[in-house]
Amino acid sequence: MTSDTAERLRQELEEVFGGADFPVDGPMELVPALPDGPGTTFEAGDVSIKVMDLGMTYADYQDYPYETADELVDDLMHGFREEGLFE
Repeated sequence: MTSDTAERLRQELEEVFGGADFPVDGPMELVPALPDGPGTTFEAGDVSIKVMDLGMTYADYQDYPYETADELVDDLMHGFREEGLFE
């Protein structure tokens, strides 16, 4: 994934999760902010990540509670890098 794609993915995550009512104590508190609920997919360039994957593949990188969307997105982006989604 290019840095441009990574930046677009970050922006999409920030936009969606920015609509959540922070602080959040767990992932279920984010569901109301998701445009398609549990069926939401984040897409940027050739990358597509289902919101359910955030709770499965990237759960180990999340450290609830979160005070802001930025904190959550920072951890998710770190997890994406660690799991090889970015080069």
